[in-house]
Amino acid sequence: MEMHYLFLYLAIILFSARILGDTFAKFGIPAVLGEIFVGILLGKSALGLIEPDQIIKILAEIGVILLLFQVGLEADINQLKKVGLQAVVVAIAGAGAPMILGFLFSYYLLDLPFLTSLFIGGTLTATSIGITVRVLEDLGKLKERFAQIVLGAAVLDDIFGVIVLAGLYELSKEGVVHVDALLLLVLYIASFFIFSPILAQILARVIQLLSRKLGTMDFVPPAVLSVVFLFAFLAHEVGSPEILGAFTAGLALSRRFALPFALFLRTDEKMAEKIEHSILPLVWVLTPIFFVYVGLQLNLKAIDFSSPEFWTLAIVLSLIAIVSKVISGFFVRGSIREKLLIGFSMLPRGEVGLIFAEFGRQAKLFDDTLYAVVIFVVAITTLMSPLVLKFLAKR
Repeated sequence: MEMHYLFLYLAIILFSARILGDTFAKFGIPAVLGEIFVGILLGKSALGLIEPDQIIKILAEIGVILLLFQVGLEADINQLKKVGLQAVVVAIAGAGAPMILGFLFSYYLLDLPFLTSLFIGGTLTATSIGITVRVLEDLGKLKERFAQIVLGAAVLDDIFGVIVLAGLYELSKEGVVHVDALLLLVLYIASFFIFSPILAQILARVIQLLSRKLGTMDFVPPAVLSVVFLFAFLAHEVGSPEILGAFTAGLALSRRFALPFALFLRTDEKMAEKIEHSILPLVWVLTPIFFVYVGLQLNLKAIDFSSPEFWTLAIVLSLIAIVSKVISGFFVRGSIREKLLIGFSMLPRGEVGLIFAEFGRQAKLFDDTLYAVVIFVVAITTLMSPLVLKFLAKR
């Protein structure tokens, strides 16, 4: 893509996303749906004006990284601790049920090959934490108990997804899964989550001291962004998604977080406020690019809506995709409404499901029809979740 066209595309994306997002919100529909719809309109599904190229992908990644950093900054660490066990239960159910049901139905009912069935199960395990967080934030529910359970579960689900994808990729390439390599990956990710808060708080203290020495707080925003990008890099290096590195950095730099053995490192009020105020404008500008990018990646023209085979597969897999995620909310205590809110918050597959689908297609495990079915299931779950959550939140 020529550089001057990139500027034009960004102008169209940012303006359209804001207009359509705010229009959707005005009519009581979550703004995130408007932003995804912009991507569907501008991309291969409709007008074909914008290709989801590498530069737009990078800007989209930065957008969702900053969104998860902001969520980490605002997360109630005490509430997260209280619901930790429930989040683990929801994560295991939310990843395990789709994997098992997706595989069993594909292999035994739809008579698909063994490896293809495993990849379908793997695709259904995905939860798009970016979409889930944005919807809950738009609805003003991010501080509620159920949302904290979902946040913890979605983070764990992302980790499960990475491990499952690594295992399935090895299986498709070599015909065998190296269990020792997967255990090492788990160890690396666990080590990252143990040690990263310590490093983040040390870096925050260094930034604070340097800003005092320099006599300006203007040093803080770029320095904090450096920390966010560093943690995104470190998370990727240990095999974890970059967004989880940003989320961990946000938690560690929040005013509510303190290490019991290092209270002197705690981020003070003035510093925390400067971090929050400096990051918000960037979140507002770059996050919509991520949701537009999700829409750009969907190619609904690839779907043959007249094919009976397509509809058979699509209906069966969509039902499995919905039911297997929604039941995860019924593994915790609470009202039926709260259980449904948790279940439907775990529903959107978004960009994570599309990554699985692309791996399946490249490995020649998905033919054109099956690839179209998976794209359809990802689209349905991604678009359905915000609407159902809006309805449940109003009730």
